[in-house]
Amino acid sequence: MANNNAVVSVDGRRQRGERTRLAIIEAALSLQEEGVLVPTAQQISDRAGVLIRSFFRHFEDMETLFKAVDDHLRDSYEALFLGGDREGSMEERVSRAIERRSDAFERLKNLMLGTKAQLWRYEMLRSNYARSQRGLRKDLEQWLPEISNLPESSRESIDAIASFEMWHRLRAEQGLTRADSAAIIQSLLLGLIARA
Repeated sequence: MANNNAVVSVDGRRQRGERTRLAIIEAALSLQEEGVLVPTAQQISDRAGVLIRSFFRHFEDMETLFKAVDDHLRDSYEALFLGGDREGSMEERVSRAIERRSDAFERLKNLMLGTKAQLWRYEMLRSNYARSQRGLRKDLEQWLPEISNLPESSRESIDAIASFEMWHRLRAEQGLTRADSAAIIQSLLLGLIARA
């Protein structure tokens, strides 16, 4: 009987530990989504309702936390870009591809800005961001297989035009509406593909 109590006690501690770990991850995400792009360990601990020492019991440093956040989110944020009707004319496919990207960029804006703000600091974030960029490029080529035959300079320009950086510039820095931003990107892409 004592042995069973020990197993239950260990399982209970493990479950509490997993709940605490998940609460920390979700607290970091909620802070970023609210606009605290680079939350501190203390802010995250406060939001999660745990002591700072509990934070560092689960994550040895902030980089370890950001890796856990990325692992936790990767499938859901990659799914925002995947799928969609990829048939039809080039104009239709460009329109649908940009619509899908704009949906994803709008939802992930603060997470992407938070990641970019810390790329200089963490190798893991640089590696994950580069992986994501390669995935976005490959996804655009699946929407528009025509671009794989274009010169390298045209492919690089297309990648830049369809990027989060371009979207964010139009939306945040130039203050354009979502519809106007999408129209500009579509026009640039179609013009570049037609000229190449």
